[in-house]
Amino acid sequence: MKTTPEHNARIAKMTFGSVYPHYVTKVEKKGRTKEELHQVIEWLTGFDDKQLEQFIDEKITFQTFFEKATLHPNADLIKGVICGYRIEDIENKLTREVRYLDKLVDELAKGRKMEKILRQ
Repeated sequence: MKTTPEHNARIAKMTFGSVYPHYVTKVEKKGRTKEELHQVIEWLTGFDDKQLEQFIDEKITFQTFFEKATLHPNADLIKGVICGYRIEDIENKLTREVRYLDKLVDELAKGRKMEKILRQ
């Protein structure tokens, strides 16, 4: 599925810090923890707690966030539909990477086992 250039630009300009509280709320509402969320984010991006806090304070965009990230080699195993888009069909690299993160957060909130979320 193709995303529009406007959609891709909007995602690139969103700040990680503006979305992060929604991730925390989503997983905690379903009985998961902030620590588990951080474990998932670190698996995907390589960022530790201190770096995440720094990125939130600096109000970095998703574009900068994923430019600095070292994606896990198994990230391409993240498949499925999120926000109406089939992840593996998203052509724009940044939009696909943001949807990887969204999908992992969604799986965590749905109670999926951590080893499955982390594609082990």
